[in-house]
Amino acid sequence: MDFFDRIAHEWGNVLHWPHQSLVARYRHLARKIIKQSEQFADDDAVRLLERATELRVSLQSHAYDTSALIYAFALIREAAGRKLGMRHFESQLIGGLILLHGGVAEMATGEGKTLVATLPACAAALAGVSVHVVTVNDYLTQRDAELMRPVYAALGISVASVINDMELPARREAYAQAVTYCTNKELVFDYLKDQILLAERGDYLRMEAQRLSTQDTRTNQIMLRGLHFAIVDEADSILVDEARTPLIISASGTGHQEQEQTLTEAMSLVESLREGLDYVINHEKRTIELKEDGLLHLQELTAELGPFWRGRIRREESIRQALYATYLLLADVHYLVRDGKVQIIDELTGRIMEDRSWEKGLHQMVEIKEGVELTPPRETLARISYQRFFRKYFHLSGMTGTAQEIRSELWKIYALRVIPIPLNRPSRRITVKPTVLPDQQAKWKTVVTRLGKLRAESTAVLVGTQSVGASEELSGHLTQAGIQHRVLNAKQDAEEADIISQAGQAGCITVATSMAGRGTDIKLDPQLQAGKGLHVLLTEHHEASRIDRQLKGRCARQGDPGSYEEIVSLRDYLVRDRRGGWRARLARSAVCQTLGLRNTLGLWALRSSQKRLERVYARMRNELFKNDQKQADMLSFAGRNE
Repeated sequence: MDFFDRIAHEWGNVLHWPHQSLVARYRHLARKIIKQSEQFADDDAVRLLERATELRVSLQSHAYDTSALIYAFALIREAAGRKLGMRHFESQLIGGLILLHGGVAEMATGEGKTLVATLPACAAALAGVSVHVVTVNDYLTQRDAELMRPVYAALGISVASVINDMELPARREAYAQAVTYCTNKELVFDYLKDQILLAERGDYLRMEAQRLSTQDTRTNQIMLRGLHFAIVDEADSILVDEARTPLIISASGTGHQEQEQTLTEAMSLVESLREGLDYVINHEKRTIELKEDGLLHLQELTAELGPFWRGRIRREESIRQALYATYLLLADVHYLVRDGKVQIIDELTGRIMEDRSWEKGLHQMVEIKEGVELTPPRETLARISYQRFFRKYFHLSGMTGTAQEIRSELWKIYALRVIPIPLNRPSRRITVKPTVLPDQQAKWKTVVTRLGKLRAESTAVLVGTQSVGASEELSGHLTQAGIQHRVLNAKQDAEEADIISQAGQAGCITVATSMAGRGTDIKLDPQLQAGKGLHVLLTEHHEASRIDRQLKGRCARQGDPGSYEEIVSLRDYLVRDRRGGWRARLARSAVCQTLGLRNTLGLWALRSSQKRLERVYARMRNELFKNDQKQADMLSFAGRNE
């Protein structure tokens, strides 16, 4: 099977070669759209709405043809120009056409993807199709829906957003609108809740009869109207990066006291086990393997404990979970302890995952580790992966600034073709030569010195850190040096909008996790627009190079000036301990430092380690995809959907 998987990946690459001809075709259509929209210039608001109503009737009566498509996009473009003062330019129209035809539009950061989404969303909504615009966090969901609301309103299209704290009636009302902005997590969990409800209702005809007779209140609680048309913003993050983790709905279980005792015993046993002799930690795959000596040692340690520990599988699985909680889940990296609770941090976005918990007792083990009150045990009610969920849509499309590296995976799993779109304006980004330091102490010292110089020059700086802990460590060094700054991480999530609004001011230094990456638009003040623009400083590479590219994309957007710099160390996460291999050890050697090769070999070690991790995670996603297919086959054989 692995051989055929490799062939599929290669064919995926081949299928992406001739995209230039497709872009040329869409460019030709885009120019026709621009010409058509000029004919609406003399229409007043009432006439524009009348045109939208006429188009709605036409689209719902007949299938799309080229002339109807040009007319629809031209109408949307004119509405955006009047309500927002922004008419879609040529490259944005190309992006909209790609989305409407079910592809992934790869547009550089700052090219206006939020506005692009209105083109296919409005066109589909006018045709009577319910649309989900999927974003990566609540902040972007609310922002994008409110920013684009005037465009939808001008065409008579209803729009709403779904965020974490919304109650059930409000959610149902939001999903009932023509266009709904929502996060991937809220959407999938609402879908799972509907599936749990539907599973209790028996066959479809009986459910419909009960709904029509208004006898079944539970049927009326269903939130989604179906999975018809999805536009996924930051498609590489949602469809690929987050596909490693299945989404699970659980309910409070029983046996809380008994489980608490077992979990406490498991965490205590960890202290008696020896790394290297009893177990081995694989930091790349984030797995823990119990060795033969460790299994025997564990059996001896649990001989006098309760009946739970007599079962070999339960005993070994519990200890693996305890070891994982102790050594692979780190405070201020993978979770926060806030208000007496363990809150999970999304490693891709740097944000708190509200009301989420790890399964199989892992969350409770972390709570024991941190000495907080234990939450009740959870029992799984429903689960699904993003891969299986998004494949259910009748029409799926996406947009992102970073998709080239995973274009084969998008094709293989979702049949989505990645099409790069040319820049609207030439990039003015300046890339500063990277600096590689021997250890983190030297790195922070160099970063602080560099930031002091940039602040003296009244430069606005966005500093990217890998975790909450790293952002606070750097903040401490800056405070000690007397350098004013602001910090944006999962602990300051309530202040995000205010911090971002000030980040483009001259002399402002913002230290941030990946929260300031995807979707963040930092507006420059006039002084910076006329000068050097925003300077982005990366202090540590992430596990995926695309996350680094997203941070880099915060500067020099839409033809603005800007610069990018890396100051990293040979003791960063990617090359810490044994992860960097011989390349990192060579770069750390005195010989390399003497010969002046530390920068070159250090970057080679960091990027090689990053690519290796990307391959590991790609294999993990591939295994999950295979398991999903097997599960789908089994469930369909049993006559069930999930």
